[in-house]
Formats: sequence, structure tokens, C-alpha cells
Amino acid sequence: MSIPETATPRLLSGVRTKHDKVRGNWVLLAPERAVKLDQIGVAILEETTGSRTFGDILDALSTKYNAPREQISGDVQKFLTSLIDRRMMEVN
Repeated sequence: MSIPETATPRLLSGVRTKHDKVRGNWVLLAPERAVKLDQIGVAILEETTGSRTFGDILDALSTKYNAPREQISGDVQKFLTSLIDRRMMEVN
């Protein structure tokens, strides 16, 4: 699946991020599932507000981390697609 730049990704209802204070890391929680997030995943989800397009997310991350947009696009695409495949995210 390829996410178009005009699409708006958002977490599904009941899916949220939470900081695990005991282990000191972030997790993505869904009914009966949890995914441990690395720093890159946290950064991507911070920009995925449900009202920003995929293109907006790429622009924000590119600016924030001073990285070429083309370089981060594939990683962001892969991460968000994996969440869609796990039924934790949808794209409008």
C-alpha cells in the first residue's frame, strides 16, 4: 500500500500512545495489543494528528530533523503502513 500525500492518516478509535514509566519507553496501545515504539515511531506519531495530511507530516519531520524529505518519506510510509496493516490506523 502506498499512502498518497493528500491522505490523512489517523489512529483508530481506542488506539493511543502511552509512556511506560517503569520501562522508560513509549508504547502504542490498542485493544488487546501493544507495540513498543522507538524514537522514530514516537516522532512520526507526534506529527500524525488526524488532521494533517501525509505530505504535511513529511514536511514537519523534514523541517524538525533537518533531513531531506525524500530520505524520510520511505521510512514514514513503511511505519504508517505497518500500523494500517495491524488495524491500528486508517487513512482518509
